[in-house]
Amino acid sequence: MDLTPIYLTLKLAAITTLLLLVIGLPVAWWLSRGRSFFKIALEAIITMPLVLPPSVLGFYLLLAFSPLHGIGLWLQKTFDVQFVFSFKGLVLASIIYSMPFMIGPIKSALQQLPASLSQASYSLGKSRWQTFVKVLLPNIKPSLLTAVVLTFAHTLGEFGVVLMIGGNIPGVTRVASIAVYDSVEQMDYHTANVYSLILFAITFVLVIAVFIFNKYQLKSPLE
Repeated sequence: MDLTPIYLTLKLAAITTLLLLVIGLPVAWWLSRGRSFFKIALEAIITMPLVLPPSVLGFYLLLAFSPLHGIGLWLQKTFDVQFVFSFKGLVLASIIYSMPFMIGPIKSALQQLPASLSQASYSLGKSRWQTFVKVLLPNIKPSLLTAVVLTFAHTLGEFGVVLMIGGNIPGVTRVASIAVYDSVEQMDYHTANVYSLILFAITFVLVIAVFIFNKYQLKSPLE
């Protein structure tokens, strides 16, 4: 049995989660500080993948990054980079599609922290960056872990958006969810079952780990 789709799926999930963590932390922090029309509009755009059908998002990404016109043509001519039908395209689509799963929990957790934490840090001479890294982030560890795990697990199960922009190229863009679909179409239910069980086991272990970690964090010192 070919386990390449599982490897590609784990690789995609890991890269997407890492990049979204780097992108999502400052964005979530910025969104959590005050309200403005621009912030509301940006938050609405970030949240759109939660309500849009994945195939719709994938379709517009396919149009936007097609090497025949627009941004895709410019990237192809200027940097010789093609996102359509490539692993890079899967990463780009996954970042956009999974962004609300990373930013949402972190933003909500930051908003719930008392303002006195930041004010005390500033009064001690700490910069905004130092306050964010050394004071705020340690106080939202459960939410941070939840965001990371949700993003990773969500990327594991992507289908419509990755199929639209990446296609179904063995060893390149054929991730596990697409392999399951292909196996069912070929009436190879055994292979589909194996791929599905592997994905189920990985996501189940991740979710259980989050529950255990959060329960441990919420324990009082007297227990």
